[in-house]
Amino acid sequence: MALELRSTAFEEGEMIPSKQTCDGEDASPALAWAGAPDATESQVVILEDIDSVKGVWSHWVLYEIPPEVNALAEGIPPNKSLPWGGVQGRNDFDNIGYGGPCPSDGKTHRYVVRLFALDERLELDPGGSREEVLDAIKEHVLEEARLMGRYQRLDDR
Repeated sequence: MALELRSTAFEEGEMIPSKQTCDGEDASPALAWAGAPDATESQVVILEDIDSVKGVWSHWVLYEIPPEVNALAEGIPPNKSLPWGGVQGRNDFDNIGYGGPCPSDGKTHRYVVRLFALDERLELDPGGSREEVLDAIKEHVLEEARLMGRYQRLDDR
């Protein structure tokens, strides 16, 4: 079975609810997955805006997810270390944890949640950037799953 990623907040290609954005509660979406390879030692979740005018923009960097974890509740708090073992990095808003979609150009942007199953633990300190995490995992990805949602702000807030 291939690694599969889903959310109760939105389906592939659908609009992301405002609750998960800067226009709402800025709550991270609930995620669940299945099909991680047996050799998985840790997992990584990265949420990025692939249509940002500044290039790919990271909204969430979460790593050191234990292999037995296969779901994330909605609204993960912005703590560096999570009680179940996850570690959060710094997003491109320069904050720890989740920062929801907030496009400023009036266009619909695509937001991709990437889930990586890794063959080892990263052992990176909390606060790592998207680039640092992607560099650390490049030789250790067993499988990757993606989920894409879209968002456009309704007015110039």
